[in-house]
Amino acid sequence: MAFKRLTLVVIAAALLQGCVAAAVVGVAGGATVANDKRSIGNQIDDQVIELDAYAKFKEQDGLTENTNLQVVSVNGSVLIVGQTPNTYLRDLAIKTLNNIDGVVKVHNQIRIGNVTSITTRTNDLWLTSKVKTALFADEKVKSGNIKVVTENAEVFLMGLVSQSQANMAVEIARNIGGVNRVLKAFEYQ
Repeated sequence: MAFKRLTLVVIAAALLQGCVAAAVVGVAGGATVANDKRSIGNQIDDQVIELDAYAKFKEQDGLTENTNLQVVSVNGSVLIVGQTPNTYLRDLAIKTLNNIDGVVKVHNQIRIGNVTSITTRTNDLWLTSKVKTALFADEKVKSGNIKVVTENAEVFLMGLVSQSQANMAVEIARNIGGVNRVLKAFEYQ
């Protein structure tokens, strides 16, 4: 019982520390839709791809119970991150994504291993908010064109950007405390 309370207190403290960053990210998120270089139709198509992926994962034995997978789509380019206990489930997830209408490319960043803990996932949310806030605060970076996904302290950056925008975003993300690695999944203009 004491362990559960301690866990809840730690999670609440971590989440409360992110309130200011979350507020900035929320404001940035609203601006993101308006400033996104994708058409409204493409934004909707990407959301349909993401929802379809999760629905199809639920139909596959083992993909929802034994894995931790996150799917993000930008212009039909899909990033999948997370963990599976074996290559069979990883390959099943990739095959499932490749069979979804509208998927152009799959960036496979699934790691074989145990599912991350709630503490790690909470830290990942915190890192995502820190990266988004730093991108939003930089006047040179068009943060509305960049999606940030964090998995096990690895930050993945996606979006429709120029090479120089991508390089600036990577530099900002890599200098955030707690970020272990930054990977690009950009589509260049």
